[in-house]
Amino acid sequence: MNAHSLESVVIVGASAAGLSVAEGLRRGGYTGRISLIGEEPHLPYDRPPLSKQLLAGDWDSTRVLLRSPEDIAALDLDLRLARRAVGLDTSAKRVTLDDGGQVDYDALVIATGVAARRLPGTDGLAGVHVLRTLEDALAFRDALRALPNLVIVGSGFVGAEAAAVARTLGAQVTMVTDVTAPLSDALGADLGAMLTQVHREHGVRLETGALVDAVLSESGRATGVRLADGRTIEADAVLVGIGAIPNTAWLAGSGVPVHNGVHCDATLHAGSGVWAAGDVACWDHPATGAPTRIEHRTNAAEQGLLVARNILAGPGAAQPFDPVPYIWSDQYDLKFQIYGRTRGAQRVDIVEGSIAERRLVARYSDNGRICGVVGVNMPRATRGYRPQVAANALIEPPLPVGISE
Repeated sequence: MNAHSLESVVIVGASAAGLSVAEGLRRGGYTGRISLIGEEPHLPYDRPPLSKQLLAGDWDSTRVLLRSPEDIAALDLDLRLARRAVGLDTSAKRVTLDDGGQVDYDALVIATGVAARRLPGTDGLAGVHVLRTLEDALAFRDALRALPNLVIVGSGFVGAEAAAVARTLGAQVTMVTDVTAPLSDALGADLGAMLTQVHREHGVRLETGALVDAVLSESGRATGVRLADGRTIEADAVLVGIGAIPNTAWLAGSGVPVHNGVHCDATLHAGSGVWAAGDVACWDHPATGAPTRIEHRTNAAEQGLLVARNILAGPGAAQPFDPVPYIWSDQYDLKFQIYGRTRGAQRVDIVEGSIAERRLVARYSDNGRICGVVGVNMPRATRGYRPQVAANALIEPPLPVGISE
């Protein structure tokens, strides 16, 4: 099937990736029907501000919209919000919705994202929060206004950013994490130690190398957490930030390959006219061949645009997805920019600035080749290293494996 014979493209998922596909199709000259199906009632919105500006109260909910209502209307979409896909028949090329409706397609894009991972036994328990949707963020923001004694489970980007906002607002915060330092699994030991010091300076109590065994409750409301070593920490509110699960349950029995998300080839095609984009897409990386899934905002938009181009290009002309991942994080007065891959890097070198100044560029490398770069309060200098990350450039002179500052 070529692009000229596509009468209908269905996109399941109305967030950054799904919107990017729709815009890419229209920019590419596609005039057929585009159905954009979203489980939430909102127009497509941006998720990173949920743990930053929106949570802090600096933005209202309208500022997180990715496009204005007028811009969305100009795309001439068959827009179906507050509708959830519950089944897929790839033989009939038909998506079934939770209201019993069915939508036929010539090409299907799965952009259903991920759901926040929850602690067992906490569903419906008052005072326990996750931070994935707009409703999650607004509910947690309301909780923070009471300046609670807050326990945050997890020290990834969501947990660390939320801790910074909560302390800035005046809440008491305890962060519990199973790693040695906030974001140490992503940024390495040295930057993790720096973040530990920063959070402690701002009054965050840190429990590192600790596991939460259970959330304690009384009369249907959380009262604290119990750690695996038996200790308890009292809390008025608990934020759980322990990762996410790809939204693929609705694909059961469809024949779409599912493994850590929707498994695609290097072009983001999952077979049978089905594509995937965003947090739910797990694709065979063209450089390494390894199944790769990235939960970053910029990745979602870039994948959406490539899927649109590949749909229009038709079989045989689709291009592989070979990005330079990018993510940013704001914590107190620290602004992080991250390009490429940093997890598991063999070596970390501070190439500009210093940890002592909390203004730096750190270069991450494997086998003498640059795989990532992290900047703290040095955005322009950090961007200058992006081409080296993209080229997987050799470090000259070659350096021994280790960690240095």
